[in-house]
Amino acid sequence: MLDSLPSLLWAGLIFTVPLTLLSFVLGLSLGLVTAIARLFGPKPVADAARFYVWVIRGTPLLVQLFVIFYGLPSAGILLSAFPAALIGFTLNVGAYTSEIIRAAISSVPRGQWEAAYSIGMSWSQAMRRTILPQATRVAVPPLSNTFISLVKDTSLAAAITVPELFQTAQRIVATTYEPLILYIEAALLYLAMSSVLSLLQMRLEKRFARYGGFLEART
Repeated sequence: MLDSLPSLLWAGLIFTVPLTLLSFVLGLSLGLVTAIARLFGPKPVADAARFYVWVIRGTPLLVQLFVIFYGLPSAGILLSAFPAALIGFTLNVGAYTSEIIRAAISSVPRGQWEAAYSIGMSWSQAMRRTILPQATRVAVPPLSNTFISLVKDTSLAAAITVPELFQTAQRIVATTYEPLILYIEAALLYLAMSSVLSLLQMRLEKRFARYGGFLEART
């Protein structure tokens, strides 16, 4: 365990952490756009967004990664392992977070829109200054759960040759023939990362609960 720990930590730092952060940030942005398209977009745009969510939520993440990395070359689209994993995780996160954001926006009372319009705000100003801040408070817990799940899901990138934490453990197992020890060690590292993120999630939720939402917390 001690001999393999530096290699596993390095793989986590160089591949697992960047893949998680980039996928979540890009996926969250995609989710926001998708949610707004479904709620406020014209029918063709809303239908396209609904179809995207339906496809991604209805198929396994591992299959999506295989289609992108192993399937697209048949169509002349060649991607290296890390960009393919990033695209796959981004599309997956975008679909799930869009439903979270859509529900959070829908939970804001209609009176908040009317109050924003009554003081002269445009639609974009009302969304940015009134609706999204209130929706953020509702969305934080499920979005945090999605982020924590994503940390563990990045282990699937090993299937398309991304040398992240889990695949590094597999490579060490292939030379040391100690699968039990190495896989337990990898599991403990994932557990440590998830535990830290869970603590941060609890602190964030308590902050929102204490100050009554995003605007008050920011102030």
